[in-house]
This record gives sequence, structure tokens and C-alpha cells, in this order.
Amino acid sequence: MQRIVVTGGAGFIGSNFVHHVVRETDLFVTVLDKLTYAGNRESLESLPTDRVELVVGDITDAELVDGLAASHDAIVHFAAESHNDNSLQGPRPFLDTNIVGTYTLLEAVRKHGTRFHHISTDEVYGDLDFDDPNRFTESTPYNPSSPYSSTKAGSDLLVRAWVRSFGVQATISNCSNNYGPWQHIEKFIPRQITGLIDGVRPRVYGDGRNVRDWIHADDHSSAVLTILEKGRIGETYLIGADGEKTNKEVVEMLLQLFGRPADDFDHVTDRAGHDLRYAIDSTKLRTELGWRPRFTDFAAGLEDTVQWYRDHEAWWRPKKAEVEAKYAALGQ
Repeated sequence: MQRIVVTGGAGFIGSNFVHHVVRETDLFVTVLDKLTYAGNRESLESLPTDRVELVVGDITDAELVDGLAASHDAIVHFAAESHNDNSLQGPRPFLDTNIVGTYTLLEAVRKHGTRFHHISTDEVYGDLDFDDPNRFTESTPYNPSSPYSSTKAGSDLLVRAWVRSFGVQATISNCSNNYGPWQHIEKFIPRQITGLIDGVRPRVYGDGRNVRDWIHADDHSSAVLTILEKGRIGETYLIGADGEKTNKEVVEMLLQLFGRPADDFDHVTDRAGHDLRYAIDSTKLRTELGWRPRFTDFAAGLEDTVQWYRDHEAWWRPKKAEVEAKYAALGQ
């Protein structure tokens, strides 16, 4: 491969992947991003212009996508509507982007024989009980519980069908919750960090017992690049870094980093249909492709992330009031 397209490459996880690819390979990257509220040109500004090109456009634009598929060796598909709360308030954009957008990309790579890698989420599997000793594997049945996760499940199934029916050269990865630089402040960790910078008490859904399996965005990036280079066509790989923490534990760790008492937070109304626990078993990825996470100390990664938001206040500050007003209207 010499040239790849990264859809959603100006968003949180996509931009981290673009930085990783530029740092670790000689590939030329074309970022295709609609630059909605979740995408930001600033996340790509430090990258060399002879290695990275930004195309502003929609993945549902068949003519645009066709031209990119014809002129590139691979498409790595990060673009998605991904915020659960937004999907509960207005599901339609999730259908348009996650289902129709993925279909449009699949038809383009089918036509031109372009390699395709599809980024998905562990949320397609539903949730696990708190005391369940099992974790999600590639054979776990799908059981999505929100408009977001159901549309991601649908897009996964489209990819599988296009591989089997049309011979599309595709792989899929389902990853656990990401954290790190450039994450929109509507998301759990950056919302808490930016609130703490402002001296605000953190807010935790329900009793705070819900468990998420955290992975640094750069570890996600290295796993995706490994799958793109070495993954078996038609296979699904789960990406995780053994980072299970309750939401309450994450908030307590952040409070400690800010020198505040561990109980200095408020409980707010729980999210509708809030999944209990996610947990990833990434054995297949590690044994078959030899991948290993680098950020194995969650506390250290969290401290680095706090510092990043301190250093980049100019990036997130203009969005803070609007995000908090939206949550306040929901009593959260």
C-alpha cells in the first residue's frame, strides 16, 4: 500500500490514527471528513502537507467516495455518529452516517477492488452483568441496546455480507472505550477533566457502577494498522487493553489528579438503557497478529490526558458552555 483514505480522520480516534500512520509508516493519507461538530481541522494542522490531504465531504456522497476508492489502495473507515446521548435524542443521523455511509463505501471498494477496514465498537454486543466472568469475544452474539450501537451492528453486518457475497477485501475491528487527545468534551473523560479544570464537581450517571474497558487512542491506532497490514480478509478482531474501570473509579482517579477528595462528585439521573459493563478479550488479535498495547498503566495515561487538556484549553473552551447547557437541560 502507498495511499490510504481515512474516513472521519479529523475526529477523535481517526485523527489519532492519522498521526500514528504518519509517524510509523511512509503512507500518504487522504482524510475524508464532513467536519461536523465532532471533526476539527486543528487535529491535523501539525501534520506534513506532503503526507496528509484533507477532503471535506460526506461518506454518503457516492461520486466523491468512488473517486477516492479508485485512486487509493485502502480505506480505513472511522467516520460515524457515535455519541449515545445524541442517538437517544435524535436517531436519524446515526442511520444516515453509520448505515448508508458504510453501504456507500462498500459499493465503491467493491467496484475498484480497494482494501477496506471497518472500525466498530464493543457496544454492538450489548452489555455484561457486573459479576459475569466472561468478556466479549469475536463469537459473542450481537445484542445492541441503543440507536448508536444498533446502527454500528448493522454496518458490521453489511461489511460481512459484502465480503461473503461480493468478495470485498475487508476486515472489521470492534474496540473498547477510547481516551486520549482531541476527544470531544461531550464524552465522559474529557467532560470530567474540563469541568475539573473549571473547579466544577464531576457528575456521574446513576450509582457509577457501570464498567467500561478503557484503551488509549494510540493503542487503538497501532492495532488498526496491524490489522490493515496483517489481518486475514473477512476476519473480525477485538481490540482491548484490559482496562476495565467503573465510572466511579475513573472519576475518583481524576479527582486525585486534581488534589480533590475522592467523594467530591454528584450523582445525576442515569442514562436511559445504560449498559452495565463492557469487557474485551483481545486474545485473537494478540496471538494471531502479535499486537500488544503500549499504554498498560491507565493511571499514567489518564494523567497524560489531563495535561493535554490543560495545554489545549483554546481548543475546547469555545465548546464548553454549549455542551454543559445541553446536559443541564437533561438534568445531567
